[in-house]
Amino acid sequence: MILLWEIDTAVDPALLTLMQTAADCALHMEGVRRKCAVSVRLCDDDTIHEINREFRGIDRATDVLSFPMINYPQGVTAGKADKLLRQALDDELNACMLGDLIISVPHALAQAEEYGHSPEREAAYLLVHGICHLMGYDHIDPDDQRRMRAMEEKILNAVGMSRDEQQQISDETLLALAVSARERSYSPYSGYAVGAALLSADGRVFQGCNIENASFGLTNCAERTAMFKALSEGATEFTAIAISAESSAPWPCGACRQVLNEFAPDIRVLVTWGDHVEEAPLSALLPHGFGPKSLA
Repeated sequence: MILLWEIDTAVDPALLTLMQTAADCALHMEGVRRKCAVSVRLCDDDTIHEINREFRGIDRATDVLSFPMINYPQGVTAGKADKLLRQALDDELNACMLGDLIISVPHALAQAEEYGHSPEREAAYLLVHGICHLMGYDHIDPDDQRRMRAMEEKILNAVGMSRDEQQQISDETLLALAVSARERSYSPYSGYAVGAALLSADGRVFQGCNIENASFGLTNCAERTAMFKALSEGATEFTAIAISAESSAPWPCGACRQVLNEFAPDIRVLVTWGDHVEEAPLSALLPHGFGPKSLA
């Protein structure tokens, strides 16, 4: 999913990474196979208070506001509304525009402390809650509320942000997140788009895509994009990486195998292309690998 950020207040960049992963997972769990976009504004309490007063007649700050672009029929959500999604296609983005979200960052942090869970869980929940509204879910009627809550928890569980924050991310979800990351590939020279989703030992997922350069030697692979992003945000241990391409098996190149070996010599490597999925341990892909222990 394309998230169009408008950030008006201080926010931890790690939260943005998690929110992107949660957004991609929301489309996967809903069964939407089209590229979609959402405008996300992160602001302070004063700003969301003013928007509430102007558009809803509510004179106070709240945590999240949703403004859908699509008017779904009663009981229908985005996964069953492909025709409506097509009508919401934004030609410039080449994506279906679902709508706008506004989230108060101070409100989110205060609620995380009040409820006794992490800021990451609250940020993921508010984004997922808002996206569910943009996909046609609601919580006014008790039955609708149960349906929406079930979808929210399904998405949060998939990204390791369930209520107890201990849920393990499945291989299926990791592969789906690699496919989503591939949509952001910059590969105008080779035409070979690759996406990766790297699972850290603490349950976080870091997505990456290949980024090419007119000076071909400066091209960076999806696996290294994900790894360098993860390391820059404090993750140091990793258990699995999923890699996605469209038409041939995207096993890591030699450079990527060496980088993975530096930090995770025992990592599981999953690759997917078309309808195929294969798995191998890094040790099988890089036998007798040279790593930090070799320098002892």
